[in-house]
This record gives sequence, C-alpha cells and structure tokens, in this order.
Amino acid sequence: MHKETKRISWKDFSNLEMRVGTIIKAEEFPEAKKPAYKLQIDFGQYGIRKTSAQITELYDLNDLHKKKIVAVLNLPPKQIANFMSECLVLGAVEDDKISLLGVDDSAKNGLRIA
Repeated sequence: MHKETKRISWKDFSNLEMRVGTIIKAEEFPEAKKPAYKLQIDFGQYGIRKTSAQITELYDLNDLHKKKIVAVLNLPPKQIANFMSECLVLGAVEDDKISLLGVDDSAKNGLRIA
C-alpha cells in the first residue's frame, strides 16, 4: 500500500521552470530565523540568481562551491529576513535535514529538468 499524493495536471507540471545551476557563492545567513545559507547560483543564459537554503545540517559552506543543483526559477521572489530569494533550490526533506537534488557535472547550467 502506498501513501496518496495530491495530483496536479501535466500542464501544471510543465509550467514549472526547473533548471540546472552551479553554486558559485555560499555564505552564512545569521539573520534567518532557521539556520540557512545565502547562495548565488549560475543558471547560464538565465543568469545568476540568489536564494536562501536551510541546508546547514548536511552541508558545510566549503561543500557547496561548484555544486550542481536543481532549482525552480519561475516562482515569485520571496523576502527572507533582509534578503530577497529569487529561486527555490530543490531537495529531499527528512526532519530538519535537506539533501540537495543534483545532476552530473556534465549537465550544463540552464538545462531544463523534465
């Protein structure tokens, strides 16, 4: 038996702009309510975007530089403390631990996830 999930349409899914990016800068974010890092991510032709990620349980700042990740680019910007988040980094969540979704190093920045 499996747990039921909420269904969305194929059109809803196709509207999400999930893209490959490379973290080019990661720094502490002491102003955040929950422990988090501020990230700058290169999405190739889609530019460099900033975001906040609550990934401090599993990642040190040094682990993040040049890491390939997956993020949603077409959500509205979100104010987090004194910082404006411009994308949503995706990860697998278990309790307070978030494991980032990634791709092979050969995947180019900006490639769409389908």
